[in-house]
Amino acid sequence: MADATSKFYITTPIYYVNARPHIGHAYTTIVCDAIARRQRMLGNDTYFLTGTDEHGQKIERSANAAGKSPQQFTDEVAAEFKSLWDRMGISYDKFIRTTSDEHKRGVQAMFKLLQERGYIYKGSYTGQYCVYDELYVDVDTPGAPCPDCGRPTETVREENYFFKLSALQDELLKLYSAQPDFIRPESRRNEVIAFVRGGLKDLSISRTTFKWGIPVPGDEKHVIYVWLDALCNYITAIGFGQPDAGKQFARYWPADVHMIGKEIVRFHCVYWPAFLIAAGLPLPHNIVAHGWLLFEESKMSKSRGNIVRAETILDVLGGDALRYFLMREVVFGQDGSFSFDALVQRFNSDLANGLGNLASRTLSMITRYFQGQVPYPSAAAARTPAEEAIEKLATQTIGDFNQLWDAFQMSRALESAWALVGAVDKYIVETQPWAVADKQDEDSRSRLATILYTAAEALRIVTALAHPVIPESTARIWAQLGLGDISKFKLRDLKWGQLPVSTKLEKVEGVFPRADKSAIERMQTMEQERQATAAPAAVQEPAGTGAQAGQPATQAAAGATAQAAPSAPAPANNYIGIEDFMKVELRVGEVKTAEKVEKADKLLKLTVDIGTEVRTIVAGIAKAYEPEKLIGRKVVIVANLAPRKLRGIESQGMIVAASLGEEGSPALAGFHEDVPVGARLK
Repeated sequence: MADATSKFYITTPIYYVNARPHIGHAYTTIVCDAIARRQRMLGNDTYFLTGTDEHGQKIERSANAAGKSPQQFTDEVAAEFKSLWDRMGISYDKFIRTTSDEHKRGVQAMFKLLQERGYIYKGSYTGQYCVYDELYVDVDTPGAPCPDCGRPTETVREENYFFKLSALQDELLKLYSAQPDFIRPESRRNEVIAFVRGGLKDLSISRTTFKWGIPVPGDEKHVIYVWLDALCNYITAIGFGQPDAGKQFARYWPADVHMIGKEIVRFHCVYWPAFLIAAGLPLPHNIVAHGWLLFEESKMSKSRGNIVRAETILDVLGGDALRYFLMREVVFGQDGSFSFDALVQRFNSDLANGLGNLASRTLSMITRYFQGQVPYPSAAAARTPAEEAIEKLATQTIGDFNQLWDAFQMSRALESAWALVGAVDKYIVETQPWAVADKQDEDSRSRLATILYTAAEALRIVTALAHPVIPESTARIWAQLGLGDISKFKLRDLKWGQLPVSTKLEKVEGVFPRADKSAIERMQTMEQERQATAAPAAVQEPAGTGAQAGQPATQAAAGATAQAAPSAPAPANNYIGIEDFMKVELRVGEVKTAEKVEKADKLLKLTVDIGTEVRTIVAGIAKAYEPEKLIGRKVVIVANLAPRKLRGIESQGMIVAASLGEEGSPALAGFHEDVPVGARLK
């Protein structure tokens, strides 16, 4: 990925601020963080950029619906992203916001440069526009579904500035041919080539029908198209268009890796290089597209209520558990599946029973048998073919790991490292150092030292290789080995035999306590409570074919989320038939009792009379309503919703409420007229 002593510049997509962050966003960010950490360990001058995309018509509308200014709205959500990345220890060098003054100056400078070089002209546009994707679409019928997300498009008639994309078709095809690794993996490259060969049209790069964007310099009634705006973050963050731009921009541009989700390949692999070619700027070295993250084989979306927040996993298992799972379980470039069961299983097998157990048993025996000092391995009599095999495998693992990682095969790289863990565990079982320790002769003592040094040295090598992926845990193991600060270790120099003899170990402590079934239950409960609180918001965002939750402008959808193949595709226009609506049984109920649910600050337990029976319903409305004030109130419930347990209470339906503001504060649906209990809504 980079040569010795070189610079290395890596970027995440910037995340769209119409939804709070979850593990889809975290996946992309963790991958980039691991790559950046490894580059630093290799001694390269590394710059890691992430941030948020905050302009566009969708944000303006969302802010208005929440009763906030667009700036206030974006400030709040951007702060949540930054806070989560900080909590996770993401080692970014800069967090860019597209509402910042430096970004605005840089985007306007780019617009002027393209204009001066003859690639921008003024015209008018009439056609269909997808607000959700911030995308002009090639469909003829007003209201026709967006071919990307399936949502209804809007007819737009406005004066625009256009970018001469069509003039660069041949040059883009030459780029893809001359630099096969420009787009990875090959499947994405082939998609892009097919798209460009199909013919490119000039691209509208300004809007006049809304104001929440960066004004076109010299023609302020236009705002710059959100995709030109957003893509420029990669250069504005390092000084492009600033008065003092030269030094940092010259040092780090072009980017070595743009990491993106596969659904935004067109924008990054067609529009972005076209903008750069037209501006006379160097192109990034690699644009790497990863797959989608599925939740139990289903798409993550607000409407499905199966969004998983990274905070849930951080609270129960810690950040390294999430990092390792996503990097090891998901084959990079392909779609991957997440479930709490799989997370805990991988945590226990690879971390608790694997690396953690190897560290604990090896360091504990050194402490017990050699007073906590790394013993001297015999160079002759005490060595056997078993030690030679471990040394050979460790040396091979270093080479394999480096080769696989640099090819963006991070899961296989980790697999190779954990094969070494498994081999050393087997080596310890077969050599039985505890039995050797029972013998007091000099040869046995020398043999014991050789066994434990071999195990400790293999542990050191795995710890160094895994550090970019699980930094907190490996830093603790490294310190227990008596080696100090792992971040100062030069990974480029890693080889067998570097563990200093007589090194004094630090106190040996477990790093990965085994997780039991209750960990799964706790995480499921935490997510169910969030879903109960957020359930009313699900109707706000229609889930069209291929729709993604929380779509960022440079990272569409739920960061890295998508849907599995549905058994029956949703109607292209996102409508449902009357027969589908009639399946939902909405009835008027009267609250008879209300009380808070123990250890759940958002939940209330209600008993609701629906005419034919009294139901128990758990609702996420505790922060908006005092229990005693709900008694006697008439509400709307979904009466035929399948029961589910929340905090051990079976909830027999759902109360209907609106979701207000970015915080999703619930507002119960009600009636002005006197409506009888049990009446059905139709």
